[in-house]
Amino acid sequence: MIYVAMTGAKHTLGQQASVAHNLANVSTNGYRAAASAFRAVPVQGDGLATRTFVVDSTPGANYAPGALQSTGRDLDIALQGKGWIAVQLADGGEAYTRNGSLQISPNGMLQTRDGLNVLGDGGPMAIPPDSIINIAKDGTVSAVSSVPPPKTVNVVGRIKLVNPDEKLLVRGGDGLFRLANGGSAEADPNVALTSGALEGSNVNVVEEMITMISLARQFDMQMQLLSNAEKNATQASQILNIRS
Repeated sequence: MIYVAMTGAKHTLGQQASVAHNLANVSTNGYRAAASAFRAVPVQGDGLATRTFVVDSTPGANYAPGALQSTGRDLDIALQGKGWIAVQLADGGEAYTRNGSLQISPNGMLQTRDGLNVLGDGGPMAIPPDSIINIAKDGTVSAVSSVPPPKTVNVVGRIKLVNPDEKLLVRGGDGLFRLANGGSAEADPNVALTSGALEGSNVNVVEEMITMISLARQFDMQMQLLSNAEKNATQASQILNIRS
């Protein structure tokens, strides 16, 4: 009883933190809600195999798509169905996001709002100065000079769009997803974009609030179990003292 209640209470608080994190990202574009579950793990060691821990297992994320919101902004893109936008990390590695709110850095690089370079077929993409940008359905980025007279359209590159198996993805502390083996995914030509729109978070506020209430009740129950265990131990000690 003590092992189950103690570890259950500890990991219930961990799940509460995960739910609170989801609620804090209700308005984050492209956010994927974290999913958690409890599982029992036997206690290894001497003694009977009747003791178990409760462990908070985080199998991954909820990959259901969020609602699309039209913005009309040229540098806003949303993925149609499954898929990810590849970005370059500060250490040169590759990560993936669904947040398609892009910008052009002062150095002319196509980046996310967090300042990460968006990857193309040949690496990060540089945008010519004084250009009007258009992003096609397949991720092709075209630029035309905004300085009159009108000039020809130049193809800058194609955004790397990937669609790896979701079981191979892990969420990082920065909210970006990576391949569990640390590699990079192959570009998928079947992934399509919608220009001038953003994908919202897939967090269901009502479900998360219900989960938070349920976890609070579980925590109270587990604390009551610990209290009952203490009372049982006290009463058993009293009986033993009387008999001795």
